[in-house]
Amino acid sequence: MLAPHADALIGHVRANRDRYLDELKAWIAVPSISAQPDHADDVRRSAEHAVERMRTAGLTETAVLETPAGGHPVAYGAWLGAPGAPTILIYGHHDVQPADPLELWTSPPFDAAVRANKIYGRGAVDDKGQCLMHLAAIEAHLHVNGKLPLNVKVVIEGEEEIGSPNFEAFLAREKERLACDVVVVSDTAVFAEDVPSLTTSLRGLVHWEITVHGPSTDLHSGYYGGIVKNPLEALAQIIAAFKDAHGRVVVPGFYDGVRELSPQERAEIAELPLDPAKIAHELGVTELAGENARLPLERMWFRPTLEINGMFGGYQGAGSKTIIPSFAKAKVSARLVPHQDPEQVKHAVTTFVQRVAPKGVRVDVEAHGDVRAVETSRDHPAVAAAARAMELGFGKPPVFIGTGGTIGPVSSFDRILHLPQVLIGVGLPDDAIHAPNEKFDLGQFFGGIETMTYLYDELANALK
Repeated sequence: MLAPHADALIGHVRANRDRYLDELKAWIAVPSISAQPDHADDVRRSAEHAVERMRTAGLTETAVLETPAGGHPVAYGAWLGAPGAPTILIYGHHDVQPADPLELWTSPPFDAAVRANKIYGRGAVDDKGQCLMHLAAIEAHLHVNGKLPLNVKVVIEGEEEIGSPNFEAFLAREKERLACDVVVVSDTAVFAEDVPSLTTSLRGLVHWEITVHGPSTDLHSGYYGGIVKNPLEALAQIIAAFKDAHGRVVVPGFYDGVRELSPQERAEIAELPLDPAKIAHELGVTELAGENARLPLERMWFRPTLEINGMFGGYQGAGSKTIIPSFAKAKVSARLVPHQDPEQVKHAVTTFVQRVAPKGVRVDVEAHGDVRAVETSRDHPAVAAAARAMELGFGKPPVFIGTGGTIGPVSSFDRILHLPQVLIGVGLPDDAIHAPNEKFDLGQFFGGIETMTYLYDELANALK
């Protein structure tokens, strides 16, 4: 049942679309690249920009909060004028990826341009535009009604694009300030244009660096070839042992905890419009790979992966240099699914690498990362409320999807604050996040603002 003020709210946000677009352009103009130290002042300026927009929206408690260890700051705001009502925490990030290579941008990355009903610029959809959707919706409620139907806290961090190294310590320090009933995250995408979607599963992440040590120095391959084990060859043997001919990881214990999808879940996935041959063509590969007994979307969303991210060693220059290199390295990562234990997976892979390493070399394995996968039940009242809001905002009920990516703070909220989370982003798969010509479709942007405007009433009713 629609709230009695719904029409006035939607009328307000539709009347202010041009202003929201101008606000997004102004925020994009702040090059808040968290990975580059020479942009540290810009990241702080972006946090200040976000706090000022929170004040404009009507949040009554606002601050730039410092993070531990001198990290990039967090923009914080709150409106707590609904005693007895539920409290939600809205999470997003204001830092952005580097814009390189600049020559591949059609328009300057920090001078946003609108073309064909899309706004192009670094951070347009990841994640400034999606944060702004919430601030616009909050402003609409406070302008039209003078109040919100629930209590709202907003956290927009400045380190997500570098792995949120200080966010868990920030959460632990600010646990009391950030207390709430549910976290709302808008940093995800829908399945496709005209297919509204709610993400209920995010993969986790761990990674390793494998170093194979051979001779104490590079050797002449003519003099010593045939009697010294080549570290690059040994590394290739180790990596080749990870999977069988069907794409399944054969590391003992790797799949511990991985649940099988229900028949209903598999049927829902099979009904989504995905053409494997078309996807392969778009990606520039001859065919899709992976566990060939699994549906492509099942592999992307609900199965763990073990991938080689980089290999190097030996001579890399022009021409030839006939050597046996002294070492070889590989960077390896695993995307995890719900119920996998990151520490157990790190141990399993490390043990396997040492076991299959051939004789004649010494192998070191460094394991890093501890991001757990997160799964939210579609039956949770907050998820059901988000589904109703998205249907109102986009005109059709959403499908429930997973995502192969990882959002570290989602795992942190789950582990540190033990909170349920609603993942209600509206980006599109072709938005080119992290790439040249990042964009945000304006239909998604404005539809997202309307969705968030409905969302607060729906959550207020669902969480009573």
